Amino acid sequence: MKTLLSALAATVLLCVGSGAATRAQSQSHVIQTPDEAQWGPAPPMLRAGAQIAVLAGDPTKPVPYAIRLKFPANYEIPAHSHPIDEHVVVVSGALTFGMGDKLSREAATNKTLATGGFALMPANMNHFAYTTTDETTIVLYGQGPVEFKYVNPVDDPRNAHGATK
Repeated sequence: MKTLLSALAATVLLCVGSGAATRAQSQSHVIQTPDEAQWGPAPPMLRAGAQIAVLAGDPTKPVPYAIRLKFPANYEIPAHSHPIDEHVVVVSGALTFGMGDKLSREAATNKTLATGGFALMPANMNHFAYTTTDETTIVLYGQGPVEFKYVNPVDDPRNAHGATK
């Protein structure tokens, strides 16, 4: 019996250890300055003008990810939700958030976050965001895949059939 338990314990340790080793081999560290970000057009779930730089992970897969998003001045993201919590840190400029089913710049509950501001938008909560006079960069992180469900399908740039909004 003692031999069986020892063998079972050794098997468990071997499996756990090899799993950790595999994860360690498949991941690499990331140390990056803002100037080293490799920017490109944001995915079509965002309106034209936004840019993305992937920092870690793959936002299209069910894994942890971190990305930078850059929005030009006067950029709007109409009311939408996400199936998974969204974590946002403003790293330059300012981004205004509001809750509800329609983007409203006049809503009394809107809150503008400047550099260093943080927002957590829980899964399935309708919200919107916009910039004003400044270009704004955020870091968005969480568990993928990233998805946008626009409240009004007309607001979804993927429904524009090639048209630029």
